[in-house]
Amino acid sequence: MTDRRLLPAALAIFGVVALLLYPLAIVWPSGWAWHHGSPAANDYFMMIVGLYATLGVFLIGAARDPAANLSLIRFTIWSSVVHAGVMAFEAIRAPSQHGHLYGDVPALILAAIILGVLSRGVAPSQPAS
Repeated sequence: MTDRRLLPAALAIFGVVALLLYPLAIVWPSGWAWHHGSPAANDYFMMIVGLYATLGVFLIGAARDPAANLSLIRFTIWSSVVHAGVMAFEAIRAPSQHGHLYGDVPALILAAIILGVLSRGVAPSQPAS
């Protein structure tokens, strides 16, 4: 796979992972869910699932033309860094939440690093005149 094919592949993979947030919380709740019980039992978690499902759909779409979607890619990178920082702080503060330091926190940092590295040098596409 060539370098220019890695960014679309990464966007599609991270898009699919974002769509799988709910199943991940069922399989590994201590690493992905911030509450006890069924994922559907928490309104906050369901809101996050909805937001990440939406982001996932847009990331999969962005894989077709990354240059035309650089603002979405940059938003994904920086929002992932901020989200991971807040979650890491909260996980360190609450001993019952330490599983997140091995689950969603590193996943967000990994996504940010990979998308950041792969999107370097991608020039924004110019609108057709």
